[in-house]
Amino acid sequence: MNKSQLTIRGFDEELASRLRRLAEERDISLNKAALVLMRQGAGLGTPGDQPNVIGNSLDRFMGVWTKEEAAEFREATRDFDRIDEDLWT
Repeated sequence: MNKSQLTIRGFDEELASRLRRLAEERDISLNKAALVLMRQGAGLGTPGDQPNVIGNSLDRFMGVWTKEEAAEFREATRDFDRIDEDLWT
C-alpha cells in the first residue's frame, strides 16, 4: 500500500471540530479521522475501520418482526450457539 503524504490547509472550525469529535468517538488519531471522512466523501467507505460496527444500513429492519417470527428465528439459529470442541483442538 502506498503511504502518500498530503498536506491540507484551510480547515474551517466546523470541519476541524467534526474531525476532533470523530477522532475522540472512535479513539483514533486526527489523521485517521480525516482519512475516514475523505474516504466516505469519495464514496470509498472505510475498509479496516472498526470492522465490528455495522452502521445504520440495517436500521430499517429493526423492530419489524413479530414475537412469533423472532422466536422462530432464534429456534432456527440455536445450533449456531453450540461450539464444536473438535474443531478447536
